Amino acid sequence: MRILGIDPGLQTTGFGVIDVQGQQLDYVASGTIRTTKLALGDLPGRLKVLFEGITEVVARYEPDTAAVEIVFVNVNPQSTLLLGQARGACITALVARDLPVAEYTALQMKKAVVGHGRAAKSQVQEMVRRLLQLPGLPGTDAADALGLAITHAHAGAAMARLGSSTTLQRRQHAMFKAGRSY
Repeated sequence: MRILGIDPGLQTTGFGVIDVQGQQLDYVASGTIRTTKLALGDLPGRLKVLFEGITEVVARYEPDTAAVEIVFVNVNPQSTLLLGQARGACITALVARDLPVAEYTALQMKKAVVGHGRAAKSQVQEMVRRLLQLPGLPGTDAADALGLAITHAHAGAAMARLGSSTTLQRRQHAMFKAGRSY
């Protein structure tokens, strides 16, 4: 199985591709998609670059599935909204190519790759290098993307087995709280 990991960002989006056979993880490719050459205020242009970049990565490496980082809430709500739009452009590019998409938080990825959720970026880079037997450290965004792919390689199989053994049902109680649905 070939897994594409994506670490979305409005200025720099990391991607990483790995092949998985049983417990064996093999590095295929990684890199970044940068929108920094466009003006800061050109949000539609940046989103287009991200969409086209992810579409090109999918066409080139032909992954079977994808894993995308879930956006965390920043102190600045405007930054969170912009990051969410970048993430949306990436996910749209994936589903437009009929790829299944799994989502993991940075905490889940760090826990799966490094062993604890508060790991530094340098620790993620080093563990990704070791797990994939790379000759050097990948960039921080590419390392996060490869970490997401590794996380999905480990957790995705377990979640698929769990889903096939029991029917997952939507919660029926407490669906409305203080007038909000969730």
